[in-house]
Amino acid sequence: MPYSIHPPAQQLLDALQAVIPGCQLQQQQLPQSPIRLWLIPAEFPTDRLDDETIRRIWNETPYWIFCWASGLAMAQWLLAEPEHVKDKVVLDFGAGSGVVAIAAKMAGAKRVICCDLDKNSLLACQQNAQLNQVELEYLADLYQAPQVDVLLAADVLYDQCNRFFLDDFLKFAQQVWVADSRVKNFQHPQYRKLDTRSATTWPDLDEAQEFRNVCFYQSIA
Repeated sequence: MPYSIHPPAQQLLDALQAVIPGCQLQQQQLPQSPIRLWLIPAEFPTDRLDDETIRRIWNETPYWIFCWASGLAMAQWLLAEPEHVKDKVVLDFGAGSGVVAIAAKMAGAKRVICCDLDKNSLLACQQNAQLNQVELEYLADLYQAPQVDVLLAADVLYDQCNRFFLDDFLKFAQQVWVADSRVKNFQHPQYRKLDTRSATTWPDLDEAQEFRNVCFYQSIA
């Protein structure tokens, strides 16, 4: 079936333009992946942004306008090794654009729940699910989640205040996978490092090489 040619929801455009006036969303094919997402255009002229807009971007970042490196790496991994989620109930925490959730569904997951506090992120997940012709479920509060087989979390530990989630994840899932490119010296007694993969945030933010190295961690049964 062909990809949708319908424009993104006006609510998403309004949320984006409240932070970056005049900016649009564009369907983009992710590298080494069949997934397409509504994302900020790669050619958006960031050098023309005024100080107030830059302040809003830092303070009110609409994370769903990018496919972050850790999310892309996890999505590529799920599509390459679908046995991790096939026929399972999956929760994607901090779903952002929904790339990990979409990949999990494409990989054969029985149910996939997108969880994100940002209502616009959940709307972006819904729009991107429609774009890729998959069905997802949506949840704003992790603590209202059902018990699941697998919990996936990509690029959610960038803030030190979020580290407590590593303990809480274990309450909701039999298996937890975390992908992160920003935490140094990751140490937790219930997780072990299994792999490192290379990926780039899309559109490419020209980030330092250290942020292109995505580490995978698995909960210890």
